[in-house]
Amino acid sequence: MKNIYPYERKVYYYETDKMGIVHHSNYIRIFEESRVSFLQQAGMPFEEIEAAGVMIPVLSAECRYISPLVFDEPFAVYPHIESFNGVKMSLTYKIISRRTGKLCAEGNTSHCFTDYDLRPIRTKLKYPEIYKVFHDYLDYDVKDAE
Repeated sequence: MKNIYPYERKVYYYETDKMGIVHHSNYIRIFEESRVSFLQQAGMPFEEIEAAGVMIPVLSAECRYISPLVFDEPFAVYPHIESFNGVKMSLTYKIISRRTGKLCAEGNTSHCFTDYDLRPIRTKLKYPEIYKVFHDYLDYDVKDAE
């Protein structure tokens, strides 16, 4: 199992609103970016999952806003697979400002695994290599780069 590091970047100008802070809708996009990064680092990028015929649609998304991010502020996202049973999974996210060290937002998403026709699938039976990646990283804590 490989170490997974937080997803990091700076806030882009287009993500901010008239108040100069990140618009609330962009936090959900940032969660998605961190999921993509997580899977890439784990050795199972979305392109491979989808090429195998598996989709991972979002069932729900929630975000709690704590301290606003502003234009050009560096941040890190710590995704965490909270639960996974081969058919459904849920993740939590913490967004931390690299400038202040403050928790800026936290949230969660839930997902299911489906085929291209959006019929649920059991990854453990039909896609054991995909199942293994998610199972191996269940409850894994993302590491800070040292």
